[in-house]
Amino acid sequence: MLDLVVLISGAGSNLRALLDATLDPDFPARVVAIGADRDAEGLALGEEYGVPSFTVPFTAYPDRETWGEALIEQIRGWGPDLVVLSGLMRLVPPAVVAEFSPMLLNTHPAYLPEFPGAHAVRDALAAGVDRTGASLIVVDDSVDGGPILAQERVPVLPGDTETSLHDRIKPVERRLLIDAVRDIATRRLNLEDSHA
Repeated sequence: MLDLVVLISGAGSNLRALLDATLDPDFPARVVAIGADRDAEGLALGEEYGVPSFTVPFTAYPDRETWGEALIEQIRGWGPDLVVLSGLMRLVPPAVVAEFSPMLLNTHPAYLPEFPGAHAVRDALAAGVDRTGASLIVVDDSVDGGPILAQERVPVLPGDTETSLHDRIKPVERRLLIDAVRDIATRRLNLEDSHA
């Protein structure tokens, strides 16, 4: 059984999909804790699914590095096999990467290396491309530049808005994440290889 800590900043739609997957007794992973960098709406999922949650508010620390150390201590306390950044809208500092990578994953709403950063969907629309995508990566010290574990194309349709396009990308992100967690748990995917 693979133990996961999932970190969020918002409503946690990817987290909900992952929690739903863990309800299947044959799914080889479980979420042992949900963490957030603010009072995120998605923390309520912890209560709904019976999973403990914690908050390490970014604003409570003098800088990113101090916040990162506090985050490491919280995550370590749960002893996870894998840490998933699921809509955590903050770059984790190098100490967090050094502590957990390559067992540190992030979903991203673009076909990397296209459109890294916080506004990937908006950037794809602004660029006028006819397709974008979703990616799952190992987190490193770059901005969305870590090893790519899985990705899939998503078409940009005429009249798409940032919301409509993002709504079509999210289910793909969820599927990529759930499939990868299953493959890591069953050793079909070795993250150490991706980090070489």
